[in-house]
Amino acid sequence: MNTFRSFKPGVPKRVLLFIAAAVWTFAGSVLLYKGMKLVLVNRNHLIGILSGSVVSGFLFYFLVFSRISFKHTRRIINLNNAYPCFFSFFNFKSYVLMGIMITSGIIMRLSGIVPLTYLSVLDLTMGIPLFLSAFRFYYFGIFYKSALNLKYNTRL
Repeated sequence: MNTFRSFKPGVPKRVLLFIAAAVWTFAGSVLLYKGMKLVLVNRNHLIGILSGSVVSGFLFYFLVFSRISFKHTRRIINLNNAYPCFFSFFNFKSYVLMGIMITSGIIMRLSGIVPLTYLSVLDLTMGIPLFLSAFRFYYFGIFYKSALNLKYNTRL
């Protein structure tokens, strides 16, 4: 059993926060890129789509994603192992949810069920909170000592 554990890609919790930040930055950037690409191809209602997406994205961040990123940050800080597995920046439920969301996005894009105009709004609206949430992970990775207070505090 110890031989098996020696192959576990364990990293310090601080590094795990930066890994989470990189993954959330990548996901948000991909969605923002795809959304902008669709918006710029179909320039009808450009201002409406962009402003609606930005307002919706910020609302979605403040109402949903800020809580999610806080829960993940607190969970990482409170992990029992000093060197948790490289992949433990998400819990199992979050990996399943991420898989469902990615699969749904691919199906919507390839099937044509959702018009590209609406898909661009969806991509931008989801990309903004993902990208913004990454900054919480960057912040606590940089200011790791303040992250250690999350063991005792339930709110920021």
